[in-house]
Amino acid sequence: MTSTMTPIPSDADSIERAERMTFVRVALVVYALLILYASWYPFIGWHDMGVAPLAYLTAPLPHYWTVFDVGTNILAYIPFGMLLVYALYPRLRGILVLLVALVAATLWSGTMEAVQTYLPTRVSSNLDLMTNVGGAMIGAVIAQCSSNFFLGQGRLRQLGMRWFSRDASRGLIVVATWPLAQIYPQGYLFGHGQLVPILSNWLTDWAGISVVPLMWIWPDLQLSVEQFWLAEVIITAFGLCGAVLTLFCLLRKKAPAWLLAVLLVSAALAVKSLSNALLFQPENTFVWLTPGARGGLLLGLLMLFAVHRVSPAHQRRIAIVMLLISFVTVNLIIPNPYFVVTLQRWVQGKFLSFNGATQFMSLLWPFLAMWFLLHPVHRRRAAAVP
Repeated sequence: MTSTMTPIPSDADSIERAERMTFVRVALVVYALLILYASWYPFIGWHDMGVAPLAYLTAPLPHYWTVFDVGTNILAYIPFGMLLVYALYPRLRGILVLLVALVAATLWSGTMEAVQTYLPTRVSSNLDLMTNVGGAMIGAVIAQCSSNFFLGQGRLRQLGMRWFSRDASRGLIVVATWPLAQIYPQGYLFGHGQLVPILSNWLTDWAGISVVPLMWIWPDLQLSVEQFWLAEVIITAFGLCGAVLTLFCLLRKKAPAWLLAVLLVSAALAVKSLSNALLFQPENTFVWLTPGARGGLLLGLLMLFAVHRVSPAHQRRIAIVMLLISFVTVNLIIPNPYFVVTLQRWVQGKFLSFNGATQFMSLLWPFLAMWFLLHPVHRRRAAAVP
């Protein structure tokens, strides 16, 4: 007599499954914060306008709306619904997980709309709430139908196991968001995490204090064209090298490392070009390709060739140094006057929420990368041979 026994998951499988869930849950938290930033951007002018925060729920539907607004609201919440279902897999499935997604999306979007009541530049809308929840439910249904393919033992998962190390789940979200971080206009290519101009504007409005570190040290500092070129070379090269090395330290030895690196950098530059064409004018599609950016791309590739064969542990350490150098440089350097002139052509208009979300992504990316590279689990496993 034969009997069929359910295979017991090994400790390695359990650890791997837990890491996949960690990856998805971190992605869900980051995306929820991205929605928050986009919904409340630009975070100025807070005051009570004499309207109850939940009054929009019973208000008539807006008389004026566009297909662009409705489509944007739906698309923005599709990833939220997908990530929510993936985060609950495999504990909740079927109708139950869809109900949870419905409640969560309603509460989160409803909170975003309620708080917008205190922002003069935003308008709370029940139509926005309905389209947001509708988008989340579309994403939830898609995730429900694809959970096994992405998180179970589907072909994509098998390919990932051949190419990526077992601890790669935390880093994949970092690498995947790097091209998206290029959307927001930046003074220097790959110059993410530029916090000083934002802090300077806030402190200037609040206390009349201007925060420009180099200007504190040298009040009469005037950088030449060559010095701006050198700064952009450093920011671009070290930012590029840090991002690609973050990818490299996720890979197994048999993975097509350079092919994946080329795809990653090409995606980042393609997104950069497309966003320039949409946000400014088509003739500004490649305005980012300055002499400094070209020099930085070349220097970054040369540095990658020099270090691509070192161990994952050393790649991780070098990536940390590269990202720190790029981050410090972009925050120390004074604003690029040539970029300021280009930025004056930018009319945000209906892209206000979208631009707020992309700015959040650009500011967050270096910190997200450092979180992953300094994570204790990754440090421990990067020291081992893949």
